[in-house]
Amino acid sequence: MVVVCEAQVPFVRGGAEAHVRGLVSALTARGYRAEKVSVPFKWYPKEELLACAAAWRMIDLSESNGERIDRVVATKFPTYFVRHPNKVTWLFHQYRAIYDLVGTPYSEFGHTESDVRLRDRLMALDTEVLGESRALFTNARNTAARLERYNGLTAEALYHPPPLAGKLTAGEARDYVLSVGRLEANKRVDLVIGALAHADRSTRLVVAGEGPVRAQLAEEATSSGVADRVTFTGRISESELVRLYAGALAVIFPPFDEDYGYVTLEAFLARKPVVTTTDAGGPLEFVEDGVTGVVAEPTVESLGAAIARLAVDTRRARALGDAGFERVRDISWDHVVDRLMSDS
Repeated sequence: MVVVCEAQVPFVRGGAEAHVRGLVSALTARGYRAEKVSVPFKWYPKEELLACAAAWRMIDLSESNGERIDRVVATKFPTYFVRHPNKVTWLFHQYRAIYDLVGTPYSEFGHTESDVRLRDRLMALDTEVLGESRALFTNARNTAARLERYNGLTAEALYHPPPLAGKLTAGEARDYVLSVGRLEANKRVDLVIGALAHADRSTRLVVAGEGPVRAQLAEEATSSGVADRVTFTGRISESELVRLYAGALAVIFPPFDEDYGYVTLEAFLARKPVVTTTDAGGPLEFVEDGVTGVVAEPTVESLGAAIARLAVDTRRARALGDAGFERVRDISWDHVVDRLMSDS
C-alpha cells in the first residue's frame, strides 16, 4: 500500500495537484494499491505555516484499517513533515516565499525581525524533516539545485509527463500564440500581454487559465492597447485546451524561476515551440534557444520581438516545435515509479 501526500488549497487546482493525480494513476497502473491523502493548506497569516506543518507531523500513516502502509510519498510543503518509517519525498517545491523569493514581489516575507525568525525556524525544520526521507527526489534539476543551496541536501531529479500527455496532437498553426496556466503573479502573463504590443497586430494572444490576477491582466491588456487581440478563456475542458495547443503558433511561458513547468512539455508534445525567458528556471531544462524554442530577456520588448520572428517564419516555428517533441517524447511515468518505489 502506497500513500501519496497532497497539500491542497480548497477550490484551487494547479500543477502540483495534477502531479499527484498522475502519480496515483501511474502507481495503480503498475499494480500498487495507491491512495491520495490530502490536508487543506493555508499560508496566511504567516503563523499558519507552522500550524500546517504541525498538522502533517501529527498524522499517523503507518497503517490503514489494520493494514500496514508500506510507503508514503511526500510532495510539496508541508507534506514532507509526515511521519513514516519508509518516507520517500518527491519534492515539487518547498514554501518558496521563505527561500529564494524573499526580496521579490512574489513573497510576503521581508527582513523584519519576526519574519527572519519565522523563516529561520521553517528552514531548519525543512532541513530536518526532508533529511528523514529514505530517498529524496525532485521534479526538476532547478528544484534540486535550490534544495542543495538552502538545505544542503542532495536529490535526484525525476521528470514526469504532463497531464495532457497522450492527448496532444500537432495541428496547423493559426494566428495566435498561447499562454497556459494559473493566473498568478509569478507566472508573469502580464509580460506576455505587454509583449503583444511589440508584435505584429495580426498576432493574437489566447490566455487559457484562471486565477487571482485575472482582473489585473485585463487592465494590462487595455492599458497596453491590445485588449482587442487578447482572449481570456477562463476554465476550459481538456479537449478545448488540446485544440488550443494544436492551433497555436507558439506557446509563451515566461514564469519567474519555475520549478518544472509542465506547460513546456505539453507544448512540445503538440510540436509547438516555446518562448520563455532567461530567468524562467525549470523550462530552461528543455527550451534551448534556437533549437527547441526561443529564450528571451524578461522584457516586453524582447518577448515581443521573439513572437514577431516566429510569426513571420512559420517554417522555423514548426522546426523548433518538432525538435521540442523529440526532446521530451521519451519522458514516462514508468521511470518515476521505478525510482520512487526502488529500495536502493
